[in-house]
Amino acid sequence: MSSITSLVQSVDWLAIAPPTIAAAVALAVLVADLFLPAARKPLLGWVSTAGLALAALFLLPLLDGDRRTFCLPGHPDACSYVADPFTLVIQFLVLGGALLTALLSIDTIKDHDLPTGEYWFLLLSSASGAALLPASRDLATLVIALEVASLPAFALVGLRRGDRLSSEAALKFFLSSVAATAVMLLGVSFLYAATGNLHLSRVAHALTALPDPRLATLASAGVALTLVGFAFKTAAAPFHFWVPDTYVGAPLPIAGYLSVVGKAVGFSGLILVTVQGFPSYADVWGPALAVLAALTMTVGNAAALRQDPRRAHSAVRLLAWSSVGQAGYLLVPIAAAGYAHNPAHAIGSTVAYALMYAAVNLGAFAVAALVARTSPANRLTDYRGLYARRPLVALALGFFLLCLAGLPPGIIGLFAKVTVFSVAVDAGLAWLAVVMAVNVVIALYYYLQWTAVLFRGAEEAEEAGETREAGAPQAAPTGARPPHAPIPAPLATAIALATVLGIALSGAPQLVLRFASGALL
Repeated sequence: MSSITSLVQSVDWLAIAPPTIAAAVALAVLVADLFLPAARKPLLGWVSTAGLALAALFLLPLLDGDRRTFCLPGHPDACSYVADPFTLVIQFLVLGGALLTALLSIDTIKDHDLPTGEYWFLLLSSASGAALLPASRDLATLVIALEVASLPAFALVGLRRGDRLSSEAALKFFLSSVAATAVMLLGVSFLYAATGNLHLSRVAHALTALPDPRLATLASAGVALTLVGFAFKTAAAPFHFWVPDTYVGAPLPIAGYLSVVGKAVGFSGLILVTVQGFPSYADVWGPALAVLAALTMTVGNAAALRQDPRRAHSAVRLLAWSSVGQAGYLLVPIAAAGYAHNPAHAIGSTVAYALMYAAVNLGAFAVAALVARTSPANRLTDYRGLYARRPLVALALGFFLLCLAGLPPGIIGLFAKVTVFSVAVDAGLAWLAVVMAVNVVIALYYYLQWTAVLFRGAEEAEEAGETREAGAPQAAPTGARPPHAPIPAPLATAIALATVLGIALSGAPQLVLRFASGALL
């Protein structure tokens, strides 16, 4: 009894506050949904948004240093939850991304008649798991956090009941994620059998001196299987096949959420297991991740090239393939960490790139959500002449696309790419730096094509040979709003926040690297 009491008393409630607040608000919203009349259920959206903002505010008292809890008695270095700079930066990214998703969702729920209580409960539950994962320092907590973040996301993707695309997307997402989890659990079980430990610090120590060659073989298999599981979660090729259909079938805010928060979850888990758990196997996972990075960015950008802005191809599908290509860039510094004597700088580059990508990619999805209100099909041709209809929105989307491409005035995108490129060169991965440079040039083509469409009128488009697919409707689809319908305040706020953040960071890009450089393990 005394040991249980001491364990309860040792919990640092302030350290675990951000994910705990998100989980508590999720439960409160689910219970409130049972009692609120239908006319008052939109209040749940504002309560959820306030809950995410409160969870993010609780990161501020944690900035003064490392806080650890759920530690083994007598072993302060073996803890299950650590609120260090790496944790706080990723939690800021996760909660900020979830907050922007919440702003995008308020009108989407009403427009598509989605179940309000279930939607907000699932979103907050997923956000709480995503916020828990970067603080996890043992393999069991890592897997649990990953599943808490993933399981609600399956339901969110398929929440448009009666929509065939939504159901198909949820099924593909579910099956691929279950396969990844099964592979990962097998790898974790092998590592536990070989080392007798689950805490990352102890696993790392045990892997350096395994007494039996058979245990070394078992540990190698465990490392490989764990990396394969996280490769699914990060949408690294060839484990990326679920991404395009899932993004197209999901509600647009959830597609944006998966592209940013889902990636943050996968990449933070991958960083933790490689850099903290398996440093002695860097000669294995370093080259493997370098190959995955090259393959992922090439597959993603090559597929994005097929989404022609001159035809009625899906804008969301282009963003999905772009997201796969960007995942390749994010993998480069993690691979470089396997070659570096001090991996801290490489990890900081990944975090810096992720912060840039989160702001501008969610901004692009926010504009896509606005265009979908007037053109539910959300084809690339629906963006033609957007500048004439909504000049500020078109300028914002053009800025987001230039940031993703790494072109001025999107200085933050250029800065992030140069940082990642220099990390690869410093690590001796010149071939990977060349592959990245080629892919950046390829990506320029489809980003600039889409940007040009925004400023092109109907007559210019016809002269340029833009066509509709056979049978594509010329009039606005059923349920569409007038082209000049007012922009809902939450949606306008999300676009404005992403734009202001992108412009501010482009004006002082060193702030991102300075902020991310604190994210050292």
